[in-house]
Amino acid sequence: MALVGIARLASQSELLEAKRQVQYFEIPTRSILNRTKPTMPFQWTINPYRGCEFGCKYCFARYTHEFMELESQEFEDKIYAKADVARLLKRELLRVKQGERIALGTATDPYQPAERRFGRTRSILEVFVRERGRKLGIVTKSDLITRDLDLLREIARGNVLEVSFTITTIDEKLARLLEPRAPRPELRLEAVRALSGAGLSVGVLPSPIMPGLTDGLRNLDRLAKAAKDAGAQYFGGGPLFLMPSAQKIFMPFVEQHFPDLAPRYRATYQNSAYLGPEYKRELAVRVQRIRERYGLESRPAEYRPELAEDPEQGVLFQIL
Repeated sequence: MALVGIARLASQSELLEAKRQVQYFEIPTRSILNRTKPTMPFQWTINPYRGCEFGCKYCFARYTHEFMELESQEFEDKIYAKADVARLLKRELLRVKQGERIALGTATDPYQPAERRFGRTRSILEVFVRERGRKLGIVTKSDLITRDLDLLREIARGNVLEVSFTITTIDEKLARLLEPRAPRPELRLEAVRALSGAGLSVGVLPSPIMPGLTDGLRNLDRLAKAAKDAGAQYFGGGPLFLMPSAQKIFMPFVEQHFPDLAPRYRATYQNSAYLGPEYKRELAVRVQRIRERYGLESRPAEYRPELAEDPEQGVLFQIL
């Protein structure tokens, strides 16, 4: 059968580089900004790459490789850098209304190892440096983000910027099993400290919170304390959901490393990708109590950038 759409583009993508079992490609794209569903807390997403080398066993985004007629396990071994991202973003930002939220890194990490080679995320940030009045959120597991501290500071002067670090546990042994190629939790906490020290809005997301693995009170409490000590202002996170593509990787992983939990996971996710409402309510109460214990917010606080537009005059002024 002939390949069409994104699958055809992927098959024709130029190989940029290969190391060990990982291959890097460049893929043409018509758009870099994607509209979200009305239920999402942000209206637009940007993902500079397709695929993610971190190889998190629970990753929900593996299904995106299936659009390219690739297997779920190839999500971390075949990484596609999107072409011409800065030009596309400059053009497409004209469609984004003031006040609409843009999230960078919702499906693949914008600071995965490919970023060291191809710099697509930095190119995107260079566009936002020249913007005013935008609302931008970044989600990452990588301390590589500190490389771009100069750009992040400047973006935050003219726009509302928040940076969220995903840290599921501070147990390094467990983290290495769950996220085999991601930076160590301590490196991420050091990055939280660096960004917070630079005056940026930064928080920690223990997402996804996994039953029997990371949802325990001790794990969440230790993580929240470490986040607070590093300067995080907020602490949020939601429970694990497993689409069929993610189950192909996660279920065999649980059976191998946590066999006692395997029957529970099979039964729980047999008919749905989501956990039930009772579990979600109990987890929400637990997380909220932990937030209160350490004085953490549930979400980033809104702030007025140093450089903002006067709504009456339509000109920029500096807050003294």
